[in-house]
Amino acid sequence: MKKILFPIFAVAILASCNQSPKGEEAITSDAQEATAIIGTNFKVDANTSKVSFLGTKPVGTHTGDFKVSEGSFAVDSATLTGGTFTIDINSMTITDKDLTYSEKLKAHLLSPDFFDATKFGTAKFEITGIEKIENDPTATHKVSGNLTLKDSTQNVTFPASVALSENEIKTTAKFNIDRTKWGLYYGNDKSLGDKFIYPEVQISLDITAKK
Repeated sequence: MKKILFPIFAVAILASCNQSPKGEEAITSDAQEATAIIGTNFKVDANTSKVSFLGTKPVGTHTGDFKVSEGSFAVDSATLTGGTFTIDINSMTITDKDLTYSEKLKAHLLSPDFFDATKFGTAKFEITGIEKIENDPTATHKVSGNLTLKDSTQNVTFPASVALSENEIKTTAKFNIDRTKWGLYYGNDKSLGDKFIYPEVQISLDITAKK
């Protein structure tokens, strides 16, 4: 009896150790009209900009990075007015602490089970609204934008830190989204598969643009 109960007990402990990622939950809604591009153009630095993700399951976590292939922001009177950037899905790099199965995981995530990167090789974010935040030590702005993944576009709103200088814009943010809203499901059995990978995914933005 002890031999039978022990593995069940061990699995229960592991399952309780990992929950969906903690963090700011992005507000998701239907796609909105993009803001007008007003002011001086700043080109996204593809060499330093990236989008990262953290996904969790009952017995572990997975992390990774995507390169930003292109994009631009606009600044008028020292205020960010709009912008857009493109994410290269096929540039995915797995950054797990244990990389033993990283190539297998990458192939799985790029397959039709998730990103279907052969058909949808890029994702896109386009700003639809920017609101300055006062007296918040963790963020300077509330940013809204259309996020396109695969063939689905949803508007997401999240806090971000935007640092402006004469020749550079530095934008960082960390927030959670429900990947299923963009049709990113695990396997073909949506009702069963998502019990093994939490639908919430933490997204981190680290975008630099230069004049």
